[in-house]
Amino acid sequence: MMAAMAHKLSLHALNRVLASLDAPRNGQALYALLSAFCLAGLMLASAESALAKGDSTWGVIWVAAGLVLAFLGVNTTGLLLMDQARGRPVRDLVDAFYDSLRVAPRVLLCVAAVLSAGLLVLGVLLGLLWAVKLPWIGAPLFAVLVPIGVILLGVIAFGIALLVGPLTGPSLWAGQTVKSTLRLLWQQWRYGPLEAAGLMAAVFLVTGLVSAAVSFVVLSGGRVMAFLMVWAVGIDVPAQQLMAGLFGYGLRSLGAAGAPVAATPLGMAALVGGGVVFAVALVLPTLVYLRACCAVFLALQDAVSEDAAL
Repeated sequence: MMAAMAHKLSLHALNRVLASLDAPRNGQALYALLSAFCLAGLMLASAESALAKGDSTWGVIWVAAGLVLAFLGVNTTGLLLMDQARGRPVRDLVDAFYDSLRVAPRVLLCVAAVLSAGLLVLGVLLGLLWAVKLPWIGAPLFAVLVPIGVILLGVIAFGIALLVGPLTGPSLWAGQTVKSTLRLLWQQWRYGPLEAAGLMAAVFLVTGLVSAAVSFVVLSGGRVMAFLMVWAVGIDVPAQQLMAGLFGYGLRSLGAAGAPVAATPLGMAALVGGGVVFAVALVLPTLVYLRACCAVFLALQDAVSEDAAL
């Protein structure tokens, strides 16, 4: 029964993960994530400016506001993508934002619960390591703790990277409670970690291919645009400045690196336009990743439900 379930799970989930390539067609999700990242980037830039002026209070405020906005933007986008993954009509963007305000504390609570359990295990391990200093039992205890500690910490890191991170948000976006989400994570960690790892490997592969395609478009288009802008048209803006904007760098970063900078309206426009391209290039792989995580959750949930029915 377990072999049949794993075979069915892999085939079913592969179709779901590949279907995540249509995530950019979800216009509301694209707009939500792009707006959140752009606004969060502006807030982080304001924080950098405040810290450069020695105003640490406003710097911390801007950083906190940027992180909160990015977190809410990801949750809003996740709700919209979950609707798409479940084949339901995508809710209104404003409704999704208000729903994200209710979901965000649950996400933090789940993460806090998992981290608390991990810290408890780490505390026990540190206590045993302290006991290594005791005479007579120190050396034998340390010989036992080394393999146990390596395996235990590795398993915890594996669970956080491949289960907690990718599945916590989608579970809550699908309407699950904190208790049911934690139970799902525990059951998946006990009975199906390898299946989840295989599905997440497919997610990383798809996301990586999308990132590579987007990077190729940005680099090739940026090189051609730099040639047309500087050599063909004769606009007095260094080509490095345009390429730096495509990778999210600003005038301060260019100046610190010793690159040529044109502090003119055209130069600033090149950085702003490049920043827009950078934001879009960052958003597209993130959309596909979030959509694929929703697909993995739905596939695992269906497999658990079918196994319980059997």
